Amino acid sequence: MKAVYKNTVLAESDNTEVVENNHYFPREDVKMECLTESDKEYTCPWKGEATYYHIVVDDERIDNGAWSYEDPKEKARHITGHICFDKKFVKE
Repeated sequence: MKAVYKNTVLAESDNTEVVENNHYFPREDVKMECLTESDKEYTCPWKGEATYYHIVVDDERIDNGAWSYEDPKEKARHITGHICFDKKFVKE
């Protein structure tokens, strides 16, 4: 799987975790230099508190285009620290 914006590969991995039809990429497979942390707040009833990121490529910013769960609830422990991108950026 890949997450791509324009011609920039944001993440690429054969080891994504799929939750609710979203691919969560291991952090080591994500170009974190393309992400800046957002102040958006959201708490999923079963995953817990989300951390959102803006995607920044070539001086363009996509607000809240990625997110992660740094300390998820028990049922979502397998995605701890993984990064998920809006589906419009994800390709096989």
